[in-house]
Amino acid sequence: MTGTYLGMPAFPEAAAVSTKNTRLRANLRHATHTIRAKRAAAVAELADWERLRAAGAAIKDRTLRHLDHYLERLESTVTAAGGQVHWAADAEDANRIVTELVRATGEREVVKVKSMATQEIGLNDALAEAGIRAYETDLAELIVQLGDDLPSHILVPAIHRNRTEIRDIFTHRMARWGRPAPEGLTDAPADLAEAARLHLREKFLNAKVGISGANFMVAETGTLVVVESEGNGRMCLTLPETLISVVGIEKVVPTWRDLEVFLQLLPRSSTAERMNPYTSTWTGTTDGDGPRVFHLVLLDNGRTDTLADTVGRQALRCIRCSACLNVCPVYERAGGHAYGSAYPGPIGAILTPQLRGTQSELDASLPYASSLCGACYEVCPVAIDIPEILVHLRERVVEGGPASVRGTRAVIKPAKGHAAERAAMRAARWALDHPGVLRAGQRLASRTRRFHPRRLPGPGRAWTDTRDLPAVPAEPFRDWWQRTHGDGNRSEGKSTT
Repeated sequence: MTGTYLGMPAFPEAAAVSTKNTRLRANLRHATHTIRAKRAAAVAELADWERLRAAGAAIKDRTLRHLDHYLERLESTVTAAGGQVHWAADAEDANRIVTELVRATGEREVVKVKSMATQEIGLNDALAEAGIRAYETDLAELIVQLGDDLPSHILVPAIHRNRTEIRDIFTHRMARWGRPAPEGLTDAPADLAEAARLHLREKFLNAKVGISGANFMVAETGTLVVVESEGNGRMCLTLPETLISVVGIEKVVPTWRDLEVFLQLLPRSSTAERMNPYTSTWTGTTDGDGPRVFHLVLLDNGRTDTLADTVGRQALRCIRCSACLNVCPVYERAGGHAYGSAYPGPIGAILTPQLRGTQSELDASLPYASSLCGACYEVCPVAIDIPEILVHLRERVVEGGPASVRGTRAVIKPAKGHAAERAAMRAARWALDHPGVLRAGQRLASRTRRFHPRRLPGPGRAWTDTRDLPAVPAEPFRDWWQRTHGDGNRSEGKSTT
C-alpha cells in the first residue's frame, strides 16, 4: 500500500496507549454517538432502505465480477471526452505518475480535494520530496495538515480534536501555510470556519493544479463524481487549469442508473443527510468551462489481489461512508490512529490487511481489532459482512495458505507469534474428533476446578488481562444429563434439544 504508516506498533500496543487518553475518548464518544444517532434517524425515513442496501450490494458485486470490462469501457469514454487515463499498479507507480504530471505544468503548489486514495498512497509526502507543496482544502483535512497530524476517521479526519485544540492549531500554525488566523480567534464554530475560509480562498484563486479522488466513476459516460458538504471540492474541481484525479479501480459503476442508488445510500449513511449539499460531476474537458486538462489515474495497489479472494472481495464494495466506525465499540475507545492505516475502524481492519498483506506485525494484528459484535454489518449500506471477513483473515494470519500477491498466486506463510494458537486449535480438533478423550478431559477439568487459576499463564495472559476466566461447572453437561435423565428419553424417542 504505502510506507506512510509503517513502523507504527501493532494494534494492541497502540490501543493500550490511546485508550488511556481521556480527552481523546471523550471527543470520540461525543462525535460518534452524535453521528450515528442522526444517521439512524435519516435511514428510518426510507421504507425501502433494506431494498436499497441490497441493490447497492448487488450492483457492486456485478461490477466486480466484470471489473475488467467496465474499466476498459471507462478508459474509452474518458478518453473520448478529452481526458487522459493512466494505470497505476501500486502506490509508488501512482505517486510517480502524479509527480510527473504536476512537474510538467511547471507549478510547485497544488490544491487537493479530500481523498482516501491519496492518503493511502502517501501522495502528499511524495510531492513534498519532489519540491511540490500540496494544500488540503477540506476543513478537517486542513486541521490535520496544519497540526502535523494523521487522519483518524474516514469522514471526519480530525474527529480526535475538539474546538479548543483546533483554535490553537489555527492560531499557531496557519501563518506557516499562508494567510494567518485572525487576531483574537475564538473556538466558536462559525469563527473557526471563517478563519479557514479566508485562508483557503487565496489558495483556490491562485492554484493552477487541482488533485482529487472520486466517490464514483460512471463507465457509461466517463463521468467522475465527488460528493461533499463544504464546497471546497467544487472549487478544486473547477478553478484550476489542470485536474488530476486518483481513484481506486473499484469505484467504477456501470451506468447513471446504478449511480442513483448510491447517491441515496451514501449521504444518509455518512453525514445523515437526504442528499449531499454538493454533488459535482465532470466528464473529460469542455472548452471555456473548468480545467483545460484532465488526467485520471486508476489505482490498483492491492485491489486485484483482494478481488481474487472470494470472501475478502466484499470489502471492495465499500463506499467510504464511515458508518461502521461510528458504531464500533473498539474504534470508539481506541481511536483511528491505533489502526496504523489511512483506513481505520472495522473497514480498515479488513481492507488494510488485504491491500498491504499480513506479513507485518501491525497488519497481522488488525483482523483482531474487533469484538465481532456485528454492529458494523448491520449499518453497512452495501451489506459488507465485516465479521465474516475478519474471521477469514484471522485464519490467514494463523494458518497462512494460498492467496494472490501482486497478481500472482502464492502460498502465504503464517504470521509470527501464533504457534501456540495453532497448537491449541489442532489439539482441540483432535479432542473433538475423539469423544472419549473429550469426556475424560471435561471430567478432569471439573474435578480440579478448585485449583484453576484466575488468570491464564503464558500466551493466554493477554486474554485474561481484560476478561474473567469462565468458571468450570461442577460436572460436565453430558454427565449431568445422564444422571438426571438416564436413557429414558433416548429409548422413548424424545428430543433432547
